[in-house]
Amino acid sequence: MQDPRPVLTIAHSPDPDDAFMWRALGDAAAGAEPLIDTGRFLFRVEPADIETLNARAIDRGDLDLSAVSYHVYPHIRGSYAITAAGSSMGEGYGPKLVAREAITPADILSRGLLVARPGRLTTASLTPRLLLGAEPRAVDMPFDDVINAVATGAADAGLVIHEGQLTYPDAGLTLVEDLGAWWKRETGLPLPLGANVVRRGLEDEHGPGTLAEIAGTLRRSIEHAMERIDEGVAAAHACARGVTLEQTREFVGMYVNARTLDLGRDGRRGVQRLLGRAAEAGLLPDPGEVDIIAPAGSDGTDSE
Repeated sequence: MQDPRPVLTIAHSPDPDDAFMWRALGDAAAGAEPLIDTGRFLFRVEPADIETLNARAIDRGDLDLSAVSYHVYPHIRGSYAITAAGSSMGEGYGPKLVAREAITPADILSRGLLVARPGRLTTASLTPRLLLGAEPRAVDMPFDDVINAVATGAADAGLVIHEGQLTYPDAGLTLVEDLGAWWKRETGLPLPLGANVVRRGLEDEHGPGTLAEIAGTLRRSIEHAMERIDEGVAAAHACARGVTLEQTREFVGMYVNARTLDLGRDGRRGVQRLLGRAAEAGLLPDPGEVDIIAPAGSDGTDSE
């Protein structure tokens, strides 16, 4: 008998940390049963590159839940709210600015160097503008092309995300700046990178409390994964690109942790600080008070 529950679409990057977090939700389209109680809803997975999801959230706003870069939140705040569970935060580490030779961040502006970046809307592309105080020369491309572009000389420097944060030395590249480490030195806060957002209209379509209910389901999915790390990492490794199983484990450990279960006070402060500072620099609209949906009975500060 077919399950009559409504199906919500959850879109995420096809990378190991997202696959690890949301595996327990199942995939109604693929016939994969949930591994947890998903309440009133079933979920259908839609993987896509993060820049594609960023643009879709801005232009269409049709996905029920989606991974997005924190960079885009001020543009979509009318349609989406951030869920307390599901964020990727750099705890003193994050996207890396790399090059073929030893240079400084200041060299990028003074020498007019060309930076390959994984999409204009990614947080990885926003943060260097705060670091440098200006817009560098840049070329946008799929995130998994950045390392090769720098290694072959098509670009002078590059911003690497996802597994590239671990593998760039294999291409003979050198670190210019770890943006998460820079942000930590500047603010003492974690660097907000990826958010999970939920469509506000679901509250009208399915009744009051729906967003908090969904936020609770997302948290249970992450808890399930963290309680079964070996199993989850092995499954997530199928989404990994050019890394070993141990590197997949390392990458998942970097971006799925207590703050992924909920942002916590410092996480919330990091989000507000990053978006507020970008707005002050004229790079983003004023985000206002960032709206974060916690599960019922939680204020989203459990990790502090």
